[in-house]
Amino acid sequence: MEVTEVRIFPVDQERLKAYATITLDGCFLVRDLKVILGNNGLFVAMPSRKRKDGTYQDTAHPLDSQTRSMLEDAVIGEYHRTLQKTEALSDSEPK
Repeated sequence: MEVTEVRIFPVDQERLKAYATITLDGCFLVRDLKVILGNNGLFVAMPSRKRKDGTYQDTAHPLDSQTRSMLEDAVIGEYHRTLQKTEALSDSEPK
């Protein structure tokens, strides 16, 4: 399995830094991943829904740590690239 596309949608909140959409093998789309600033740095939260008892349950998630790492690396890498592009654009705007 390969992550063939990552789209980042930055947000300006304290811990939630962005939403992400990934495409796997060019044929399977997963929306609503979240880039979150945790106590040990950035991590990716999988899409989830709120249950009746107030807890959250992932609606899609990797089954092993190797796949989780691959997804996190792709999403966080694209998050950093998106931030760099945004900063470069704001630096080049006339003041």
